[in-house]
Amino acid sequence: MSDPTPVIDDLRRESEELDALVAELSEPEWRRETPAPGWTVAHQIAHLAWTDQAALTAVTDADGFAKLVEQALAAPDGFVDEGAEEGARLAPAALLARWREGRAALDEALRDAPSGARFPWYGPPMSAASMATARLMETWAHGLDVADALGVAREPTDRLRHVAWIGVRTRDFAFHTHGRTPPADPFRVELTAPSGETWLYGPEDAAQRVTGPALDFCLLVTQRAHRADLAVRAEGADADRWLDIAQAFAGPPGAGRAAKGDAP
Repeated sequence: MSDPTPVIDDLRRESEELDALVAELSEPEWRRETPAPGWTVAHQIAHLAWTDQAALTAVTDADGFAKLVEQALAAPDGFVDEGAEEGARLAPAALLARWREGRAALDEALRDAPSGARFPWYGPPMSAASMATARLMETWAHGLDVADALGVAREPTDRLRHVAWIGVRTRDFAFHTHGRTPPADPFRVELTAPSGETWLYGPEDAAQRVTGPALDFCLLVTQRAHRADLAVRAEGADADRWLDIAQAFAGPPGAGRAAKGDAP
């Protein structure tokens, strides 16, 4: 079993970096609109707090998590937005405290999880490492929305390797989510990390290939930018189709972001 400590450590760093970005915001800044329609900075942080709490419940209370799944099934189109809306109504200090307490508790629970344990989720069960990877992916993606709202440019780091990994691993999920049969053969994915390293996935001789900057690939699979605005390239029809539908997060197909040339 892989040691989850490195990704849990990186999740903590990613969260702390976003925390530093919002900790001193004024009330009007918390209410700024982000690129996600209808979501302010407060909604973004509230969503992270809500999902951290759901992950904590999954790790520590399987029966309690089963009730959360029932709630999600009863309102599949609204339960995520409702969680964000409830948290966004809090005073900024209270929301920040909720997020900090929840992520600290999740950090401890993931570190204490028995080796090899798997936990329920809204998709397939997850290991502690996979849970931490999913939380890092969401923290990074929603952190981008917050930074955009505040006019801040965030420097990419090699923590993106976790986002890239989950983006590659969710290839078949993206096809299924769009009602398509996944390709039978693996793809080759070659990404250039922020540090200049090359991250490689899949067999070297694969006929279907995806190449480009790791940052752009991560923006694509988290649907934070339109494919037309990114330097990710496909070789092969199946790889090309994947880049149109790639989705690293659970749930129904996302609407994605408009290409810059299509923005109003």
